Amino acid sequence: MTTCSVEQTRFLKQKRKEKRMIQFFQILLFVSFIIIWELLSQKHFINTFLYSSPSHMIQTIYQLFLNGNLLHHIGITFMEILISFIISVLLGLIISILLWRFPIFSKIIDPYLTVLNSLPKVALGPLIIIWFGAKIHSIIFMSLLISLFVTIINIYHGFIHTDHNLITMAKSFGANQWQVFYTIIFPSNIPTIISTLKVNISMNLIGVIMGELLVSKNGLGYLIMYGSQIFNLDLVLSCIFILCIISYFLYLCINKIK
Repeated sequence: MTTCSVEQTRFLKQKRKEKRMIQFFQILLFVSFIIIWELLSQKHFINTFLYSSPSHMIQTIYQLFLNGNLLHHIGITFMEILISFIISVLLGLIISILLWRFPIFSKIIDPYLTVLNSLPKVALGPLIIIWFGAKIHSIIFMSLLISLFVTIINIYHGFIHTDHNLITMAKSFGANQWQVFYTIIFPSNIPTIISTLKVNISMNLIGVIMGELLVSKNGLGYLIMYGSQIFNLDLVLSCIFILCIISYFLYLCINKIK
């Protein structure tokens, strides 16, 4: 075996060891938090009415499952997240391409993108309900408002900051604008696009839950609102825990994209 092969094997072994160590401490941190939380609740150091406990949350989730409500509400929220995610990614990519292709248009619209991105979207909640009604359209639109402008800004800035030397070289060989785009601009920005997708999925999740809090009669956001109205903090925290799992699952899915 050559020296290069030995060094490569040692490097890969070290990377696997490091990955296992990181995963171990991630799990350890989570398990330690759950155990400490449960112990504090059992010893009455914290008020379980206000802060619930892992055992109470497990019982609540189990009861939701037995009643047939758990999968129904998770499915509604998951569907709304996926729909808004797909729409925001497609629209964001198309608009970013148009902004790159037409610089004058991008300069005109740039301040509007900045203002719309910084606008507190929840303030538009009452208007959204009036415009779209108390149904899924309002939830999707709320999610789009939160995620779309972030997507456009991140991808567009990636496009315009692509290595100009590569673009100049491609043009010197006679490449037109679209050839430059799909041979230089787009491939160079795949890491930026993937990074934007990771941010986008969390923004879509926030938008969907905000929409469900406002208008929905289904979904995890609705259960959180309902639980807070009847002071059932076990239900509220159980739904928040499920949302954390969904968020982590979606992040892992995006992270698999190379």
